[in-house]
Amino acid sequence: MNRLKIVVPGDLPPQIQGSPHLERLKPYGEVVLYTDRPETPEEKIHRAEDADILINSRGIVKWPAEILRQLPKLKLISLCSIGTDMIALDEAKTRGITVCNQPGRTAPVVAEHGFGLMFALAKRAAFLTASMKAGGWPRMDNVYLQGKTLGIVGTGHIGAEMARLGRAIGMDVIAWTYNPSEARAEALGVRFVSLDELLQISDVVSLHVRLTEESQHLIGARELSLMKQGTLLINVARGGVIHTEALIDALSSGHLGGAAIDVYDEEPLPANHPLLECEQVILTPHCADMTPEGVELLNEGAVDNIIAFLEGTPQNVVV
Repeated sequence: MNRLKIVVPGDLPPQIQGSPHLERLKPYGEVVLYTDRPETPEEKIHRAEDADILINSRGIVKWPAEILRQLPKLKLISLCSIGTDMIALDEAKTRGITVCNQPGRTAPVVAEHGFGLMFALAKRAAFLTASMKAGGWPRMDNVYLQGKTLGIVGTGHIGAEMARLGRAIGMDVIAWTYNPSEARAEALGVRFVSLDELLQISDVVSLHVRLTEESQHLIGARELSLMKQGTLLINVARGGVIHTEALIDALSSGHLGGAAIDVYDEEPLPANHPLLECEQVILTPHCADMTPEGVELLNEGAVDNIIAFLEGTPQNVVV
């Protein structure tokens, strides 16, 4: 087999550097790992131009069509993620570049993070902590979650696990998905409803859909207005699923009871972003799967996908 060049073009924050799974690739080719992030398109092209395979360990490193067109040797992009929105998939398909992701691999890890965010939001953890650090002794009602209605938007691997966790503490779980079925509802232990109905009756709305043209701004001003006064909103999907300005308006007006967010339109979140001025928010920096277990699961999966591709049995193929 010809020696291949396998490039990790920007592993910052650290994801796959130091992972023992990289050693498994040595029989197949040279592995080149960059521990910083490419700051310009030119630097990105320079790092990837001789690559046969890319391991995209960080979603913040994006591959638009105009860059993919300048990588004639590239045959495979293996992602350390479930999401694929950092890749111009249509262009990859046109150029014969295979893209592999990791559907469901870290679903329990991500769902647990979302579940924790829900509790932190319901118990006003950030607001009360900030108030006490400022010398206050605030009085504000928390939210008792048992018996409340949890609305799951998107019932893939992560949404399904979030539903299970909600049921485990006695929440009434309802759900919306693009393709509902009675069999799927029974398997998940949920009742499928329309999106409008879910928004109108849920006490907590948790988002778990992929970011596509169809789901871009799925939750906008109209959808937020349908939610009950005091509804809690959780987003561990993608920032673009929510219209951010509409969310800020709903939080600032007091219509929403709060929002817990791990993903943003712009990452890293700018220091002057208006979300940072909202009182009833819990914010984490796109780190839902960043546990030692989650990191190594994704590293293992990225390498598994490369080896399967090279041995003629590609798996988890997106395009």
